[in-house]
Amino acid sequence: MDMINPSCGVERDPRGVARLTICNAGSLNILGSAAISGIREGLEALAAERDLRALVIAGQSDKSLIGGADIKEMARLNQMSAEAFITRLRDLCEAVRAFPAPVIARMPGWCLGGGLEVAAACDVRIAAHDAKFGMPEVRVGIPSVIHAALLPRLIGWGRARWLIMTAENIDAPTALAWGLVDTVAPSGGLDEAVEHTVDALLECGPQALRAQKALLRQWEELPLKESVDLSIGVFGKSYLTDEPKRLMQGFIDRKR
Repeated sequence: MDMINPSCGVERDPRGVARLTICNAGSLNILGSAAISGIREGLEALAAERDLRALVIAGQSDKSLIGGADIKEMARLNQMSAEAFITRLRDLCEAVRAFPAPVIARMPGWCLGGGLEVAAACDVRIAAHDAKFGMPEVRVGIPSVIHAALLPRLIGWGRARWLIMTAENIDAPTALAWGLVDTVAPSGGLDEAVEHTVDALLECGPQALRAQKALLRQWEELPLKESVDLSIGVFGKSYLTDEPKRLMQGFIDRKR
């Protein structure tokens, strides 16, 4: 594993798949300011790699993806430093959301608070069979903010309200039923489930996938008619690459 900085290690394979590992953040992969900035730095470096086809985000410890933001650090904040702290976390989540290639969250154990916000910013969430999820902020005197705003879009307003306002945790089957995660792996099968999704992504045109991700991000924010009309130009631009001709011809040839 290549260390971009003390908080962020990267492994690449010949297929164009990278794994970003959150390092030196304790057994629960807790995010303090140094880790937040380090992981964002790693994401920004990887985002510049045009040949990257997929990114997996994982924790060094299998007890969690991210166990949350550092409460010991947050307990010392005032209004000004609190806004600076949450802005750093916002920028990390946005670096995930804006990452040009598909991003998979590998989710063993716990994923809480700011960790769930990072996961919500990923494109695909794959959980272990015994994973647990929650938004505990209101129990420690702060609201859930920034990319918690993605939760109503993922799981609906009623479930998002329940998760954020009760601070109760949910298990992996519940998270799957709600749409908070996309896959729950059987016991011992988390990496195999991640690899299955990676394989599916690698079957797709890499430029088409990047265009699709950018469109989906815009669809989250634009009215329907603008979303529809915007996509016409994106469709046309896909023909500036060789992907449509090459991949469609391959499909035609297989059907003969």
